[in-house]
Amino acid sequence: MSGRILAIDFGSRRMGLAVSDALGITAQGLPTLERTRVDADLQHIRDIVEEHAVARVIVGNPVSHAGGVTAMSRQVAAFVEKLSARVACPVELWDERLTTAEATRMLRSSGISIEKRREARDRVSAVLLLQGYLDFQANERARTLAAESERP
Repeated sequence: MSGRILAIDFGSRRMGLAVSDALGITAQGLPTLERTRVDADLQHIRDIVEEHAVARVIVGNPVSHAGGVTAMSRQVAAFVEKLSARVACPVELWDERLTTAEATRMLRSSGISIEKRREARDRVSAVLLLQGYLDFQANERARTLAAESERP
């Protein structure tokens, strides 16, 4: 996998955004997208994809703790379908269970004010989502290389 990856933490009022470095090792937060209209939101994301030469977009899939479909996961799936038609790279869902809770916990322990936590939560959630994805991909590559090196 080469090229940058964009992560979206989908929300009804805001979307947290993060992009990987060119090597796909680290995640950096981008300014949170304050939602307006779906078309404007899609165009904003398309602009980011083009500006950062994004090769893949992942969108957090808010499944239930048991892994089932939720009302929000249906909204996300509909959004992913629309986004897929607007960008030239693959768009995929990625399990985001616990990323918002983890972001909230991290921000709470940082000691910053409630207002600043609220402003940062979506961006931090997107960074955690993307870093989890990047780490998973790195582990998969390492497993593949180890398996190949064990073959005669």
